[in-house]
Amino acid sequence: MKKKVKKWLEDGTVDLFLGYKIDCGHPLPHCFTREELDDVDHLVVGETRYSLEKIATHLAKKDPNLKIGLLARDCNQRAINVLTIWHQLDKEKIFPLNVNCCPSPIKPQADCSYMSGETAASYKLQVGIDNAMDIESADAFSDREKNIRWMYEFQKCIKCYGCRNICPVCFCAECTLEHKDLIGPGRLPPQVPIFHLVRASHMVGRCIDCGLCEDACPMDIPLRLLYRKVNTITMDIFDYNTGESCEQSPLSLLGDKVTLSLKPM
Repeated sequence: MKKKVKKWLEDGTVDLFLGYKIDCGHPLPHCFTREELDDVDHLVVGETRYSLEKIATHLAKKDPNLKIGLLARDCNQRAINVLTIWHQLDKEKIFPLNVNCCPSPIKPQADCSYMSGETAASYKLQVGIDNAMDIESADAFSDREKNIRWMYEFQKCIKCYGCRNICPVCFCAECTLEHKDLIGPGRLPPQVPIFHLVRASHMVGRCIDCGLCEDACPMDIPLRLLYRKVNTITMDIFDYNTGESCEQSPLSLLGDKVTLSLKPM
């Protein structure tokens, strides 16, 4: 793998490569370059996960001609597919280097071992939603009990925006979660449940089930389960598996440019 990264940098296949390097004892995202080729000897792969593809989108915005290589597990590759569909990355300028990963239920015949999570405490099991639940088990509660349990989870939110900031497929220039007409600024906790329902609606057709949102949440809200649930809409209605390919999402209706014009009422 290190030889391949060095070759890509040396022959100009990529201008830089996003991976991980040990820094102060921790594997952290690192940008490997042709000028510092020996750094590639310190490239590491492990269970550590960051949204490397999100870093790639920021770099691509600054220089659209930049050729970017990056380590890619299954979830990274799904995110790259989604970002390509939504014109955030150019597939001709992105070079993923596939590595063994923590599989997701989105991948056939696989189970997400790394993201299986800890066993929920007894109180959470009594009044909230177990993060390890599957959709069917969460739906088995009565409507009243589902409402009570999810409201318990939502009211724990401290509006840190960790879920949005880590999400590889959150790329809107203007975030709805900061729009004062929808989400009142300066309020903690945020309005329940509108904050999480707004974000969940934006995950339909975009969520690639990486689980980074839940990893980042300091309040242990079962975000991954929530987004899995809303993402089943595109699966059930459109038979579309998010991130499985670079085919256009059924929700990206406008295409490359807006062709609509104003009409008299």
